[in-house]
Amino acid sequence: MSDNAVRLQKFLADAGVCSRRAAEQLITQGEVWVNAKLATLGQKIDPETDKVTVEGIQVRSIVQPKITLAVHKPRGLICSNDDPHNPETVFTLLPRQLAKYRFFCAGRLDKDSEGLVILTTDGDLAQRLTHPSNLVTKRYLVILENGFARERIPRLLSGITIEGERLKVEYANLINPSPSGLATSLDVHMHHGKKREIRQLFLALGHPVKRLKRYQIGAFALRGIPVRAGKQLSPAEIESLFAQPGLAPRPSSVRASQKPAPKRLAKRRPAAKK
Repeated sequence: MSDNAVRLQKFLADAGVCSRRAAEQLITQGEVWVNAKLATLGQKIDPETDKVTVEGIQVRSIVQPKITLAVHKPRGLICSNDDPHNPETVFTLLPRQLAKYRFFCAGRLDKDSEGLVILTTDGDLAQRLTHPSNLVTKRYLVILENGFARERIPRLLSGITIEGERLKVEYANLINPSPSGLATSLDVHMHHGKKREIRQLFLALGHPVKRLKRYQIGAFALRGIPVRAGKQLSPAEIESLFAQPGLAPRPSSVRASQKPAPKRLAKRRPAAKK
């Protein structure tokens, strides 16, 4: 094996076929072949000499520029590259000059949710942003159909189990609570994010979600990016996605950890609904 050897799933991601995680699934399902032999998970290949096919189609090594965008997703769009039932996706928001590249959505939002999503051609970055071990903190504005009581916040932190999966958040704060301690809006932080986790969690507690907006990832805030628009991120802004800015607890807020809060950075609040 030459010095150019790379793992097969990385080669597929760099070639724009799919994300690394999806590539691993294709390999496991027997859809990937190397030099006419069935590929194995973790296998290394030489992009210059080995012939790789996916579902019968040869994959050629294509060097894509590393581009990362912060996009303000509106409600009604899905975060999939291809869905026959939803012809308009978050990728249709890409400007024409970028549409030729293969972008990955690093941290999806469901169709009914809105706010900050990260689109990138960098498969390694997408992996870093979505791997649970990196604890990337995502912040949400949650608007409910009925008032949520302050004393129920600990239940959000301890979580509930639905179909064998534990659903919970790391931080929750009532926004403009009434004198009785009820609020229909909450500031919620989490760093895992299973599919529709916030919606399922609140619904199980008797509080259907009316609106869900992600307004910040790490230390990077959505502020200033109009709906359906995007911003290309600098290297410093990309690294800010992994930052863990502190937030001082309020009387109406609770953290999952009771350790002293780290030094507080400039506070960013979710934009008010117009």
